[in-house]
Amino acid sequence: MKFREFVALMAMMMSLTALSIDAMLPALSQIGNDLGVTEPNDNQLIISILFLGLAIGQLFYGPLSDGIGRKKAVYIGLIFFFSGCIISIFSDSLFVMLIGRALQGFGLSGTRTISVAIIRDRFKGDKMAQVMSFVMATFIIVPTIAPFMGQGILWIAHWSFIFWTILGLGLILFVWFSMRQRETLKKENRIKFELRKMLSAAKEVFTTRASIGYTIAAGFISSAFVGFLNSSQQIFQIQYELGEKFPMFFAVIALSVGTASFINGQMVVKHGMKKMVKWASIGVCLFSIIFLGVIFGFIPSPPLVLFMSYLCATVFCTGILFGNLNSLAMEPLGHIAGMGAAIVGSVSTFISVPFGAYIGLSYNGTVVPLVIGFAVFGALAMLVVLFFAKTSK
Repeated sequence: MKFREFVALMAMMMSLTALSIDAMLPALSQIGNDLGVTEPNDNQLIISILFLGLAIGQLFYGPLSDGIGRKKAVYIGLIFFFSGCIISIFSDSLFVMLIGRALQGFGLSGTRTISVAIIRDRFKGDKMAQVMSFVMATFIIVPTIAPFMGQGILWIAHWSFIFWTILGLGLILFVWFSMRQRETLKKENRIKFELRKMLSAAKEVFTTRASIGYTIAAGFISSAFVGFLNSSQQIFQIQYELGEKFPMFFAVIALSVGTASFINGQMVVKHGMKKMVKWASIGVCLFSIIFLGVIFGFIPSPPLVLFMSYLCATVFCTGILFGNLNSLAMEPLGHIAGMGAAIVGSVSTFISVPFGAYIGLSYNGTVVPLVIGFAVFGALAMLVVLFFAKTSK
């Protein structure tokens, strides 16, 4: 497989997760109404629970892919994803919907985790960070168009057809991956699926200071971003009364993340990952603290142009952080790439799920909880990054 096709395939494996999140955003209110949800903030759980499934699943697929190979593990994950889509389509209560969404997340954690392991099988160091950035830049096209897709489906059909659409795209991925991607983990390099070896690998990950440190930093910055995803529909559609224009504004923000990933791919080889994450983490913290001071003169809603300018600058820095923090965490773990990707992804997601949900559920009709979330968790990420930039080898 040529380099560009490989990047495109890895991007699709990761983007199925983004599609399953962002295409739902315009439909949250309608889904909540149809399922009898009385508290509007509870609709956010349809987003948050998928992240919980991702966190749990990554602990499973990492060691599984180390033991049976990357391709078979991806097939298992896609089967869980298909099952979750079917349950969500026919759900008649929020509880059943959340079961389906958790299964979707559990299945998608396979494609997400194993794609990182496949990339690590083929590349390392700053070259891996460059590949990850190109993958992220391609992948970000999906969050840009996903809300438009979801809104477009709502214009002509029931919200359940959003699930049918992502189910169909999952089938396309299944065929493409099975026909074109070779197995990257040779049989002689596989680790038998045993609890003792799993615990040994997990111990190595947790005792490698650089890996666990950058994983925690990734969890902190993801907390703020998950909080944004959870509350974005209410902020734009309800607070700013944008209604069906919401996908357009969300696309602008998504493009900021994609632009950051592409620029990072060009700059990381020259400046290195540690400098990039240092600059970006300081940026998230400073932008949020400054904006927090500004908005108190505009409560409950600062001018939309001002708010969009802040979000674009902040998520640009967040886009720089995503690929580099994961690559820094994975750098010492090449010999246990599957388990390493599982621990790194799972721990960072477990950190982000409760904190991100708290930020979202704190929504009170103003943007203050979201900006505080970016300020606090941006500062925590910055402190961790600055510490490990000095102490890690």
